[in-house]
Amino acid sequence: MTLAATHEVERLGAEELLEQLVERFHPRLYVACSFQKEASVIMDMLLRIEPSARFFTLDTGLLFPETYATWRALEERYGVKIDVYQGMSLARQRSLHGDALWARDPDACCGIRKVAPLKEALADVDCWISGLRREQSPLRADTPKLHWDDRHGLYKANPLADWSERDVWNYIFKHDIPYNALHDRGYESIGCTHCTVPGSGRDGRWAGTEKTECGLHG
Repeated sequence: MTLAATHEVERLGAEELLEQLVERFHPRLYVACSFQKEASVIMDMLLRIEPSARFFTLDTGLLFPETYATWRALEERYGVKIDVYQGMSLARQRSLHGDALWARDPDACCGIRKVAPLKEALADVDCWISGLRREQSPLRADTPKLHWDDRHGLYKANPLADWSERDVWNYIFKHDIPYNALHDRGYESIGCTHCTVPGSGRDGRWAGTEKTECGLHG
């Protein structure tokens, strides 16, 4: 894939896009794993194309037990080791900011636990992959399949951008892929324990506040 051809990316299916990303960027291609259903699909699909594909996660220290269980299940299923990036330790955060920073200043909390570790994760790669889908929220409705990420200075791909909720579940069931059990309990979007409740789309994230994104995606 050449830079001149990026305007044609929207015509590609998810698997076709991943094939081209591997050809262009691997091994300097990095996949973000949130251990939501989209991450399970991307991992399965990409490893069929490139068995040595690289994955990372941002461990906030406040993920659900079900999320950690999904993490273990995916590593076991595919024989991969997911790289881990962490922000300030909980003890250090408490010493500087006190308890319940997530409630007092959720943007600062996400900045410490997610945004800063992501910057570290992407410091030495040329393209990263996320599971964003346009259907997830109005703010994500214009998500491109591939674009230049100005914030981090590299390309960002969203191979499932045009997938529906049904598309994701059909793939999971067809290939019998491990997925986060919280999805069966009404959690369509899954983040940290302190700021996630059951809800459709992203309605369960930071419920009762105006916050809708953690800052990872612009």
